[in-house]
Amino acid sequence: MRLLEKLGFALAVLVLVSPAALVFLWMLSLSLKTELDNTAWPPVFIPNPPVWDNFAAVFARNDFLLYTWNSVVVSFSATGLAILIGVPAGYGIAKMRATRAAMVILIARITPGLSYLIPLFLLFQWLGLTGTLAPIVITHLVITVPIVVWVMIGFFEGLPGELEEAALVDGATIWQAFRHVAFPLARPGITVATILAFIFSWNNFIFAVVLAGRETRTLPVAVNNMLTFEQISWGPLAAAALLVTLPVLLLTLLAQKQIIAGLTTGGVKGG
Repeated sequence: MRLLEKLGFALAVLVLVSPAALVFLWMLSLSLKTELDNTAWPPVFIPNPPVWDNFAAVFARNDFLLYTWNSVVVSFSATGLAILIGVPAGYGIAKMRATRAAMVILIARITPGLSYLIPLFLLFQWLGLTGTLAPIVITHLVITVPIVVWVMIGFFEGLPGELEEAALVDGATIWQAFRHVAFPLARPGITVATILAFIFSWNNFIFAVVLAGRETRTLPVAVNNMLTFEQISWGPLAAAALLVTLPVLLLTLLAQKQIIAGLTTGGVKGG
């Protein structure tokens, strides 16, 4: 019976993971083949020999290092501000049991980014900020802050309230109870919220493609730049997509233990 359970679990995991894995492997295959092989029929799955010209084309067609720096600045800034705002907000909502505020945060999280784009674009155009990194960072807060707040609400709700009550009885203020008691206990949840916020910010495309200028584009826009009117160059497009995906993939693999620890200790309770 145990063997059947393990086989069933392994099969379920394989079914869930295989589509994403196959897409990634196919993208890797496209990036290492010539355009002739990429458009061949029947398809050529294994490049023989692999070519690296597609990756060179990515750097030749784009200022890829500048775009990488822009993505780093935007993602780290948006994530840091989201943690600074979202952790205390999540704590306050959890302790006050402000369910309506939590629902507003959830609605903000699930609302499509396009709904915010037009008014924000008009606002930044009026302020003369379009073409700089500032509006991209601010618009990314629309994505990162709700993620952080929603994760932290569930995590703070799962913490034992007796410790904070003891601190308050001893004369601590609510801020001191948060800083010295709740905040240290919430570090696994903060880790999860930070990673999720960074991933969503790094991968965001729509805000950067509209608000960024020629010198302030981010990496997802670099993938879009690989598309031409004449034809779709699948090799360079796949290579650019791999380069954009690689940092997030490595971050997830390196921090998987922290993510699992944060989730299993209540980081997504109520989510």
